[in-house]
Amino acid sequence: MNRLSLSVAILLLVAVFFATWAPLAAQGRATAPSGGNGTFYISTYTDQIQVLEERTRTVIGRIQTQNGIPGRFVLSADRERLYVSDATMLHIETIDLAERRSIDTFTLGEGEGEGGEQFRIRSFAVDPQETYALILGKTRIKHIDRFEIGPSIIIRYDLRRHEIMDTIPWPGGHERENASFMFSPDGSLVYFSAEDMIVLESENFTEVDRWEISQELEPGLGQVRPSFTASYFEEPGFFTGLVRITDPINNRRMMGIARVDLAEKNMEFYTLGPNVPVRRFTLAPGGRKAWALYSEVGRYEFWAIDLEERRVTHREIIEGRPRMGLAASTNGELLYVHVAGNTIDVYDSETYELLETVDVGGDMRGFLLLPGPDAP
Repeated sequence: MNRLSLSVAILLLVAVFFATWAPLAAQGRATAPSGGNGTFYISTYTDQIQVLEERTRTVIGRIQTQNGIPGRFVLSADRERLYVSDATMLHIETIDLAERRSIDTFTLGEGEGEGGEQFRIRSFAVDPQETYALILGKTRIKHIDRFEIGPSIIIRYDLRRHEIMDTIPWPGGHERENASFMFSPDGSLVYFSAEDMIVLESENFTEVDRWEISQELEPGLGQVRPSFTASYFEEPGFFTGLVRITDPINNRRMMGIARVDLAEKNMEFYTLGPNVPVRRFTLAPGGRKAWALYSEVGRYEFWAIDLEERRVTHREIIEGRPRMGLAASTNGELLYVHVAGNTIDVYDSETYELLETVDVGGDMRGFLLLPGPDAP
């Protein structure tokens, strides 16, 4: 064999080796994973909301806010507008997502000077027809030597006329520092989440039902506090997430999955194993699979959970960071690890290979991944 033929043979052997070996990322699926056709809306410590295309993870626009650093995001029922509080908790503005601009803003205060009354917004929700918002907060009056803080109140605010419609009485007459609201799809009911789930009709806001989730699910199990975090990949009115219970026989904490049917006040629950520091649960498109993050100092893992077989199917050690958020891509092929910090780590959801790190230019505050119209 001459030198040229030997070189060709060696090159062919090398090519066959690499074609046969192939990295895990290529073995897991026939084609390279993509991110779906969703859109990221990300706020940092600036007066802009960045808009990123999910498929390429590149910035395709920026939305200028009217009130400085954005705070909480609340998406309208039709997914066409984003209601955004600001970092001072004094303002709420409306973002038109198609036009990528702020179209409205309001505040409930009268000024920052001495004697001026401000209203600090703790939480809020917008009804499905976007006619009004329910806002929980407190007044604050600045005096020369002190601040006068008012009681917690719930306000119904007319979003079209920009005026307070009325003050909603506290359910059961019990004032609370914190609570959250959810509307039924048709807006006829308001679910008031505090120590229990209290159901109010939305005309006069009187109590029509109550789910006493503060009570034991079964004798000895202790309180089971389900998640009421909505997912685009779950049926409306259903919520799936991690919960903890106490094993009444061995008196030990256990971790499991609960799926809640809010309208029927029903909760399906099963255990996965002993309680461990697993958080940041996220559903896959279709709702048959989920992922979560195991997080303790020096050890970070992806957990894959089969919701039909009711078991953990895989654990993968990753580099991680002390505080992490987790989101699945809108087609389920990628996992996004975000906050705290200025980067989004993009992983293959089958091989758990780190594919890329996206720098958003500043520490993240708000993070929303909105599926496209053809998302599964």
